[in-house]
Amino acid sequence: MSYGFDYDLVIIGAGVGGHGAALHAVSCGLKTAIIEAGDMGGTCVNRGCIPSKALLAASGRVRELRDAHHLKSLGIQVDNVAFDRQAIADHAGNLVSKIQGDLTNSLKRLGVDIIRGWGKIAGTQKVTISSNGTEKTVTAKDIILSPGSVPFVPPGIEVDGKTVFTSDQGVKLASLPEWVAIIGSGYIGLEFSDVYSALGCEITMIEALDQLMPGFDRDIAKLAERVLITPRDIETKVGIYAKRIIPGSPVVIELADFQTKEDVDVIEVDACLVATGRIPATKNLGLETLGIELDRRNYIPVDDRMAVLSGGEAVPHVWAIGDATGKMMLAHAASAQGIVAVDNIVGINRVIDYRSIPAAAFTHPEVSYVGLTEVAAKELAQAEGFEIATSKSYFKGNSKALAENESDGMAKVVYRKDTGEVLGVHIFGMHAADLIHEASAAIANRQKVQDLAHLVHAHPTLSEVLDEAYKRALV
Repeated sequence: MSYGFDYDLVIIGAGVGGHGAALHAVSCGLKTAIIEAGDMGGTCVNRGCIPSKALLAASGRVRELRDAHHLKSLGIQVDNVAFDRQAIADHAGNLVSKIQGDLTNSLKRLGVDIIRGWGKIAGTQKVTISSNGTEKTVTAKDIILSPGSVPFVPPGIEVDGKTVFTSDQGVKLASLPEWVAIIGSGYIGLEFSDVYSALGCEITMIEALDQLMPGFDRDIAKLAERVLITPRDIETKVGIYAKRIIPGSPVVIELADFQTKEDVDVIEVDACLVATGRIPATKNLGLETLGIELDRRNYIPVDDRMAVLSGGEAVPHVWAIGDATGKMMLAHAASAQGIVAVDNIVGINRVIDYRSIPAAAFTHPEVSYVGLTEVAAKELAQAEGFEIATSKSYFKGNSKALAENESDGMAKVVYRKDTGEVLGVHIFGMHAADLIHEASAAIANRQKVQDLAHLVHAHPTLSEVLDEAYKRALV
């Protein structure tokens, strides 16, 4: 333990990132405390990754069992498939409780002090914790900020938590509206459209930008749209934004053209999910006591060692990880950042490699990617003076996918023409979220398609989709 301090490390925020940092800190011999004012586990465990995947698992089974054509092709017949909305909601709630308990117990078991209350920096190597009108101060050699994020609600949208709500309330599945509008077609909007459509809701998806799934590679997005949206009871409005949303029965949504801002329509629906992204929870952290200023988007500025920056220089003994840094709003990215921060605290020089961190939407089928999109790779190539190439393979030619009769999908590899280095991999199809990790490892090690093409994959497996894409790059 560092001489003269209460703790070697104090972490503000017990989400997945803070939890991962705490576990690693203990393994490095640091006396550690973690401060949390809300739910242990943060957004991911309580309002994000975990409950949403439980809902997707249950609704996905309903979709599969109700797909009579697909089952018949396998020689199976199932009649009168029914579900209990509350039981599905309870499945998600029970999973949250279990994982929240597991996370808390793992910290206690390793001797991490869990301090309940609002933590904020009170000066150099000092943190105050406020709880129920009382306040105490602890000292720490190092401080990690991991405050997370909250849903972004655009101006003009009134959220009542019942008829107009964000993903925070949506994961509770308190009701199944006959007609639900979803504002946004990113990860959150896509996953909820998957849940709602499987359980019989009619959907209107409203995307302000000029194309659906704007953050995804365009080839993948086009195919995903044909499979995940077009054949389902989902109406889409692109280049249109919700100028005003009024909760009630019905919910009134005033729509306008995103470019011209001219009014275009008014629709009335039973409910509306606002899935317009997330913003950092960076207020009231005491940053001003150390002269730290948030960037223009209210994120905490950090370098790739996760040190907090002030005027471009690292602030001694202050680190930040997770959504509040604005780098990658993913739970596993926060965990990776936490490990990097702790390593640097104990003198192991390490930087984060964002390009090799994968992401996924757990729709049916799934979407996943790691590295650069083709557009981003072209921009990099132009800036650095090289050319890129792409190769694709399809699930329709994969024996395992054909055996499952789940052959919608594609894998796409983006690589440098000169060296063959893989810059990005994008997959849409069955188990895409699991398949992407081979590509993630390849990018982390800066491997070349020439080498990857000679790896041997088990047959018949879905992983051969990537194998084929690598081999096609050599043709």
